[in-house]
Amino acid sequence: MSVNPDDPQFDIVEYRKRQASRAKVMAALLAAFAVLFFFITIAKMQLYA
Repeated sequence: MSVNPDDPQFDIVEYRKRQASRAKVMAALLAAFAVLFFFITIAKMQLYA
């Protein structure tokens, strides 16, 4: 998607809100993946101990 700031219908505030929203979703997914990886590692340690 190409963003043209000169477009009269371009709203920088709305664009930044969407950008922040996507960043929050990606942060949540990354955190969930890290927690999942942590618990899998702990489970494997318990299995082979």
